[in-house]
Amino acid sequence: MREIITLECTECKRRNYTTTKNKRKHSGRVEYKKYCPYCNKRTMHKETR
Repeated sequence: MREIITLECTECKRRNYTTTKNKRKHSGRVEYKKYCPYCNKRTMHKETR
């Protein structure tokens, strides 16, 4: 029941990462603090659809 999602930087709005998540445990959109190579720092990345 894992689904592939795309993560987007909240500052520069670029889609940098793809990952998977369990839809049963995390029904809402997830946020992770990850490194953005375009901003050159760690920023919040939100799930996009």
